[in-house]
Amino acid sequence: MLATIATVATAFVVTPSVNTRPASQVRAPALSMAAADGFVPDMQRRSIMNLVLLGGAAVPVLWLGGGFVYFFVPPGGGGGGAGLTAKDALGNDVLANTWIEKNPYPGRALVQGLKGDAHYLIVKEDKTLYDFAINAVCTHLGCVVPWNRAQLKYICPCHGSQYDFNGKVIRGPAPLSLALAHLNEVDGKVVLSPWPETDFRTGTPPWWK
Repeated sequence: MLATIATVATAFVVTPSVNTRPASQVRAPALSMAAADGFVPDMQRRSIMNLVLLGGAAVPVLWLGGGFVYFFVPPGGGGGGAGLTAKDALGNDVLANTWIEKNPYPGRALVQGLKGDAHYLIVKEDKTLYDFAINAVCTHLGCVVPWNRAQLKYICPCHGSQYDFNGKVIRGPAPLSLALAHLNEVDGKVVLSPWPETDFRTGTPPWWK
């Protein structure tokens, strides 16, 4: 009887589990973390990498920003202080004698002058050019003012401003006379340069300086 009870009790004894995994597998996470720690850059390397990334991003930004700013810069067109050879409608240099033959007194025609603006060359009755040119940009809102040959004055088609033979304003709404430029002949070509002196038409300093 006692032997039977001992046999049954032995059947219910739980055998403790034994970890059969190799020791190398148990320590693998620690080894992996150690290996990963070896690839983490130090602070100096991080700083260098940040600077490289920042420089790479700054180049296109500065390039685009420079183009954006340049868009708002008004064109110089030359003539800031030195002379500029006048150009005709085809972009060719204006030759004084040829221009006079094609545009006799009292007619007037436009050339491209200082800062790319349209300028009138004025032919005299003796078939020579006046020593100044008249900027054709209206001082009201910037329309190009045509020369009215019948009335011998400039009349703006936009708002009716009028200027006399020399470009002096005689009727509003334009507040100022047309700008002037010096005219010289250099090697047969018409050369325009800035007019910094007193406006001979009004006796006042030039507003276009």
